[in-house]
Amino acid sequence: MTIKQQLYLQCVEYCNNRLKVIKNTIVEIQESLTSETKSSAGDKHETGRAMLQLEREKAGNQMAETEKLQELLSKIDVTKTSKTVCLGSLVFTTQANYFIAISAGELVIESKKYYAISPNTPIGKMLIGKQVGDLVSFRDQEFKVVSVW
Repeated sequence: MTIKQQLYLQCVEYCNNRLKVIKNTIVEIQESLTSETKSSAGDKHETGRAMLQLEREKAGNQMAETEKLQELLSKIDVTKTSKTVCLGSLVFTTQANYFIAISAGELVIESKKYYAISPNTPIGKMLIGKQVGDLVSFRDQEFKVVSVW
């Protein structure tokens, strides 16, 4: 399995784990909503329910965002290579190594660090369209694109 395939699978796992946590949160909120009984202090009860409804809405938004990340991942063909940095590229620079996919943070493969970043992040926007040998200036640092897979 190539490094790119391993990074891709780690990104998929990141999304799946995130989705699992969100779904568990929604279930817990749902259980709290159904188990909350009307107390003698009606206003307190309504406030509690409203807070739970807001939490459920927030979890629903997080779920939608995670599903968008999964959709973005599904568009990546890890077997494809390009001379220009694009979605799905593995980019080696003099500063760090980047996998252009989703913002999943630092991933480690064979004790080497890679950063899974979205093309919409500031560094992602700087890298998109670059080729081997191009210089990138980011946060008062300059680094060079060494290779693109």
